[in-house]
Amino acid sequence: MNLRRVILKKSIVIVSTLYGIGLILSLWLYNHKPIFIEDVGQLLPTKVKEIHSATSEAELQSLVKESINNNEKISVAGMQHSQGGQTYYPNGVVIDMKKYNKILDYNPHEKMITVQSGTTWEDIQQKINPDHLAIRVMQSQNIFTVGGSISVNAHGRDIRYGSLIDTVESFRLLTPQGDIINVSRTENSNLFPLVIGGYGLFGIILDVTMHLTDDELYQIRSRSIDYQDYPDYFIHDVKNNENIRMHIARLSVAPDSFLRDMYVTDYELAENQNNLANYSELKRDTLAAPQKFMLGLSRYSDWGKNLLWDMQNKLYVGQDGNYITRNNAMRGDSKFMEYDNPSKTEILQEYFVPIDEFSMYLDDLRSMLEKEELNLLNITVRYVNEDNEAVLSYAKEDMFALVLLINQGKSKKEIEKTKKVIQKMIDVTLQHDGSYYLPYYSYPTQAQMDEAYPKNKEFFEQKKQFDTNELFMNLFYKEYSQ
Repeated sequence: MNLRRVILKKSIVIVSTLYGIGLILSLWLYNHKPIFIEDVGQLLPTKVKEIHSATSEAELQSLVKESINNNEKISVAGMQHSQGGQTYYPNGVVIDMKKYNKILDYNPHEKMITVQSGTTWEDIQQKINPDHLAIRVMQSQNIFTVGGSISVNAHGRDIRYGSLIDTVESFRLLTPQGDIINVSRTENSNLFPLVIGGYGLFGIILDVTMHLTDDELYQIRSRSIDYQDYPDYFIHDVKNNENIRMHIARLSVAPDSFLRDMYVTDYELAENQNNLANYSELKRDTLAAPQKFMLGLSRYSDWGKNLLWDMQNKLYVGQDGNYITRNNAMRGDSKFMEYDNPSKTEILQEYFVPIDEFSMYLDDLRSMLEKEELNLLNITVRYVNEDNEAVLSYAKEDMFALVLLINQGKSKKEIEKTKKVIQKMIDVTLQHDGSYYLPYYSYPTQAQMDEAYPKNKEFFEQKKQFDTNELFMNLFYKEYSQ
C-alpha cells in the first residue's frame, strides 16, 4: 500500500513537472514565434526580429540607439505600398510610423504646414480644407503617409508642380548616429536630395514642413483621343493652357483597342471661383463599387477587359461641365483596387518616357506585349516635370508616366514568368530614353538600374558614407547596392 502511494506521488510529481515544462515551453514559443512581414505586393514575405509602433520622438530616438548598441538593422514603414521590400530587412527591426501622426504647426496665411511623418494626406486635407487650402503634390489616393510619400518622391496628376521634392521646405531627420538634425536646401543641404526619394536609407524622417496651395474649383472635361494625337494635344491644349491645373489619361488594355484608344480628363479652372464653397465638402468616390466589380471581370477574360473599357468610356467621357474641387480631385478611392487571392496578387509598374517618344514607345511596347503572356489590367498616364534635384530622379526631362496594374501569380514559376516580361518592358522603355519607378518589386536587372538611374552608385556611396555601419537597411538596398 505504501509502495503504491509512493509511486502515485512520484507520478503526480512527474506529470506536474512535465506539465509545467510544457507550459513554460509553450509560453516561450509564443513569445518567440517568428514574425513575418510583407508589403502590399505579397511577394516578399520576410522574417524580422521585431516590429515597433512609434508614437513619440523620444521613443524613436531610443529605438535607434538601442539598435546601434545591439548591432541590429532598422527599416522604416508607413502604409507599405512600396512593393519591393523597401520597408523591411531579414531579422531586422521594423519601425511602424503610422501612429506618429500629429500636425505640429499650421499657418494658413503663409500656406505652410508641419506634420509628423506618419500623418496621412487625408489627415492634412481634413485640417486645411476649411481654410480653402489644398496640397500641392501627392499620389492619386490620400491614404499614404507623408514620410512614405517623400521617401519615394511621389508625384500626382497636378501638371503645374513637379514631384514632392518641389513642395518640401525642410524636414528633421533622426540619423544613423541617433542624432536629430534639420535638413533643407540651406542646412545639411547635401542630405536634402538624398533623403527625398531615398527609401528610408538615410534615417527616419521625423517631421516635414511643406508648402500648400489654394483649393480651387475645376470643371472636368473628358474626351476620347487616339494615342498618336495625344502628345500634341497635351502640349498645345493642356500644358499651354494655364487654366488647366490637373490632367490624367487612361490607355486601353482591352484586346479590341490595345494601347491605341485613350481618353483624357482635364481639370480646368472654373470661371466662377465664388462657387467653391458649394462643392468643398470632402467626399469619397461613389463609383468604387461598380469599378471593383468590373475590374474583377477583367481579371479573368478578354471579354471582361473589353467590357470594362466600354464602361469606363461611358462613365467618364463626355463629363464636360461637372464641378470638383482640387481637394476632392486628389481623393481618389483605392478601394476598387483591393484584391485578396491566396494564389495571386497585383503589382504596379511605372515607366517614364519623353513626350516626343510616346507614340513610338507605345508601338514598340504593343508589339512586344502581343507576343507575351501578361495579365495587364489598367494603364493610366500622367505628366511629370523634369527633376534635376533628387539624386534618384526618375524624370530627367518632362515626361509622361505610365502606371501599369498587373495581375500575377505568387509562385516562383509565376514570379519568374512575370520577371522576364517586365524586364523586356523596361528594355523597351530604356530604348526610348525612358526610366522606371523604383518603389516596386525588384524585377529590373542591375544593368537596367544603372542605365535608368546613372547616379545610383553615387547614391549608394553617399549612403555608406553617412551610415557607415549600415544601420538603416531594406531589401531594395540589398538588391541594388552591390
